[in-house]
Amino acid sequence: MNDSGAPRGFTGVVGNIPAPVLVLGGVCGIQFGAAFSPQIFPQVGAPGVVFLRLLIAGVVLCLVWRPRRRTLASVRGAWGTVIGAGALLAGHHLAFYEAVNHIPLGAVATIEFLGPFAIALAGSRRAIDLLPACLAAAGVLLLGGGGVPLDPVGLALAAVAASCWGGYILVSARMARRLSGGQGLALAVLWAALLSTPYGITHAGTALLDPQVLWVAAVVAVAASVLPYSLNLEALRRIPPRVFGVLTSLEPAAGALFGLLILGQRLAWPQWLGIAAVALASVAATFLGTGGRPRAAAKAAERESMLT
Repeated sequence: MNDSGAPRGFTGVVGNIPAPVLVLGGVCGIQFGAAFSPQIFPQVGAPGVVFLRLLIAGVVLCLVWRPRRRTLASVRGAWGTVIGAGALLAGHHLAFYEAVNHIPLGAVATIEFLGPFAIALAGSRRAIDLLPACLAAAGVLLLGGGGVPLDPVGLALAAVAASCWGGYILVSARMARRLSGGQGLALAVLWAALLSTPYGITHAGTALLDPQVLWVAAVVAVAASVLPYSLNLEALRRIPPRVFGVLTSLEPAAGALFGLLILGQRLAWPQWLGIAAVALASVAATFLGTGGRPRAAAKAAERESMLT
């Protein structure tokens, strides 16, 4: 598919960067933004952070990718896919940031990652595929009862974020096949911002206009949305989904590390083991899930990813 909506300058810059580095950069950006944003929670709360992050990111992405109405009108079901992706993205962001307000970032990132992990495991039909599931379950048990008490409300919100994120991955995959470049992504983020507007304004009010709040929100929007989403899009054009899944399994560890360095959130050693167990389960599920695929199907999937 022609990537006419992508700016040549951006593609030229990241084209010389190895794809694994792009993915790791996206992982660090997302978790850094999540750790950086709580400093304005007292002024605007999680709803205000989500609203400003999505609004700024949506505007920037639309300026970068320049979505065309004619393109969406010519693709059947494109608008429905974009709307669905945006709704799931808004739900994920609201639940994720509310969860960070209750429990450490490393715990939120670990539970959230169970969403895409469940998707990877859902298509399995072999007994050996239960091993990663057991490893992930053990990791969650270690995380929940490993020393530092975790608020049940925060755990529930993180579970909602995991569900929304898993749904977003499914819908966005369909969106990527139908729309070139990041046009669908830009509109989905902007739609998510519009959905979060009433919630954000009701809870934050005029504090949203505070220069300090706007500055922090802009940093979070660029670091945690614009750059990661764009870097991941470019990386997926050059590496198989299997490799991408392995690299993104580092998100729980990155969340725990940034939570410690920026927020001072400490976890007990059994909880660090739980985070490691979930990451290893993801790596195992990724390799097991692709190992049993027929060669022809693997090649077809690779061709499809190159076209999208």
